[in-house]
Amino acid sequence: MDKILISVIGGHKTDKKTAVLAESMGRAIAQLGAILICGGLSGVMEHAAKGAKSAGGKTVGILPGDDKNDANPFIDIPIPTGLGFMRNTLVAGCADIVVAMPGKEGTLSEIGFALSAKKPVIGLKTWDIPGVIKAADVDDAVRHIRRILKGKPPKTK
Repeated sequence: MDKILISVIGGHKTDKKTAVLAESMGRAIAQLGAILICGGLSGVMEHAAKGAKSAGGKTVGILPGDDKNDANPFIDIPIPTGLGFMRNTLVAGCADIVVAMPGKEGTLSEIGFALSAKKPVIGLKTWDIPGVIKAADVDDAVRHIRRILKGKPPKTK
């Protein structure tokens, strides 16, 4: 079976509540047997990768700069791009499913790129945008992921 790639997108700065949420989401992705993709830096990205690693998962960080050593310590495969924010198209585009968490303009751009690429986007405490599947919590996000993987996409706004 092909490996499932799930991108977690969100802000590079985060509060404790969002950090715990991101770590739980990362753990759940690993428990599903999927590979976690993220921007590879701090905040939501780091906490999601930490959660995935805690559950024995694999992590990929698509970095904005040229140095693979910029990746957070929970990234297994750092991919330096030298693209700056343009790397957001890669983070969103390479995934089978995108989970959007709290963030600012960078997260918003990734949501837009994912929706334009016809990728399912699950929103967890993030921007309220038509086409984004709202999840109440991590368990709800996992239910949506399972339905999508079974070919039964959840309804969006």
